[in-house]
Amino acid sequence: MQALVQVILPVFLVVGAGYLATWRRWIGEDAVEGIMKFAQSFAIPMLLFLALTRLDLGAAFDWRLLVSFYGGAVTGFLAGLLGARFLFGRDWEDAVAVGFVGLFSNSMLLGVPITERAYGADALAPNYAIIALHAPTCYLIGITAMEGVRARGAGVGRTALKALNGLWHNPLVIGIALGAALNLSGLSLPGVVTEAVEMISRAGLPAALFGLGGVLYRYRPEGDLRLIAYVVAVSLVLHPVVTWALGRGLDLGEGPFRSAVLTAAMAPGVNAYLFANMYGRAKRVAASSVLIATGLCMLTAWGWMSLLG
Repeated sequence: MQALVQVILPVFLVVGAGYLATWRRWIGEDAVEGIMKFAQSFAIPMLLFLALTRLDLGAAFDWRLLVSFYGGAVTGFLAGLLGARFLFGRDWEDAVAVGFVGLFSNSMLLGVPITERAYGADALAPNYAIIALHAPTCYLIGITAMEGVRARGAGVGRTALKALNGLWHNPLVIGIALGAALNLSGLSLPGVVTEAVEMISRAGLPAALFGLGGVLYRYRPEGDLRLIAYVVAVSLVLHPVVTWALGRGLDLGEGPFRSAVLTAAMAPGVNAYLFANMYGRAKRVAASSVLIATGLCMLTAWGWMSLLG
């Protein structure tokens, strides 16, 4: 219970504050969009940039860490995809959108603050290694699968190239790439520039968590409850279970193991809805799954933290 109160609850109180402010119309949707734009396009990319400049890349990018986490993520994608198609009778395009919900955990907005509060800032190196590949990997899988089922196998390679091109215009990917490049170059930023970037980056997570609450207010659970419950279970249970099994089987070190499992146990990120909205497929399932899983995550994350010790 102490972990729930001291580690997890403050994070969700910030999300709840954003939800309440939007619900009571103390701030409008335009303000929420502005907050999320600042956080996702400026502050968090700068946070990731700084993290990558300081990361021991050789130590952080442990193949066992990446296989453990992304093995669980791909299992979640396949479970969502095949479950939606064969258990719930959705067409293939809906099934891919549902699979993306099981693939894309909220590694940044929930995984980082909860891990930091639980284990300290020094424990975040494995988180940043996961995040560095998260959006590129997930969007490449999702877009390629969606275009593949739409084209029934034709033009998938061209679609994958378009997806890669789009990723290089993503602010998060740009921040990660620039940070890694500066790290590998051996150069460093002037002290005053570093301090300015740090000032902006420190606002990133609180702003993003508050904005996330405002975004979640838009998502009303309605219909498709059995499929939504299935997807939530895939995200909050199956993904971390597979990551746990792979991490133990590969003898992953304790710190990276905790980061991998706890990140895998996070609710689907808002990008799961954005992907569904981009294709106009399974939007209600994606939106409701994000909302419900984010609420449940407060309890399930506590359970995973108790198991991790």
